[in-house]
Amino acid sequence: MEAFDACYGRVMSKFVLLLGGSVHVTDRLLKQVAGARVLAADGGIAHAAPLGLTPELWLGDFDSTSPELEKEYAHVPRQVFPAAKDMTDGELALNEAYRLGATELVLCGAFGGVRTDHTLLHLTMATAHAAQGHKIILTSGSEEAHPLVGGEYAFDFVDKTQFSIVAFSQLHGLFIDGARWPLENVELSFGSSLTVSNAVCGTLHVSLHSGKAILIAAPPVA
Repeated sequence: MEAFDACYGRVMSKFVLLLGGSVHVTDRLLKQVAGARVLAADGGIAHAAPLGLTPELWLGDFDSTSPELEKEYAHVPRQVFPAAKDMTDGELALNEAYRLGATELVLCGAFGGVRTDHTLLHLTMATAHAAQGHKIILTSGSEEAHPLVGGEYAFDFVDKTQFSIVAFSQLHGLFIDGARWPLENVELSFGSSLTVSNAVCGTLHVSLHSGKAILIAAPPVA
């Protein structure tokens, strides 16, 4: 999907990356992926059909792709990599999306599955890219995550949506408004649970002077 950003004078291009975690199809998720260009990382291509998506490229070492998926998506162009490589299939897909001009990314299937290490990588990798100015969200449909770096954020979650903010560094000047437990100009240490298990009350706004964190929310499923 491409649109023009008048503020920056550039064409906006949204990409969806299909990863190997869990996906629960919801109306919210379908809206988030609608009209986007799609790349699949290895076994993540299994999410294409349930989401009504057609990948333009399939990347990875294909160690988690079943024979059935191989046959079903034999028509999709591939980039095949050796199993002994320096990046995960997800990071390869992310880098390829940027090479193709992505300005906004939705990492679909970023949570769950059998690889906790991959989930943690997706969260930290997304936050690192957000710190470089990239727009990126992660989702399984039942959960979604938004990297927080210095700046102001507004979210479209409905009332009572549960959310947590997990710090990846010391946080300076953290404000939370539109929540059951608001905060004003808080210093939050790495490893603190202060910002875990909150709930939206109105329109959620978060601002952060400096630091890196991620907001994880569980939007209600109709």
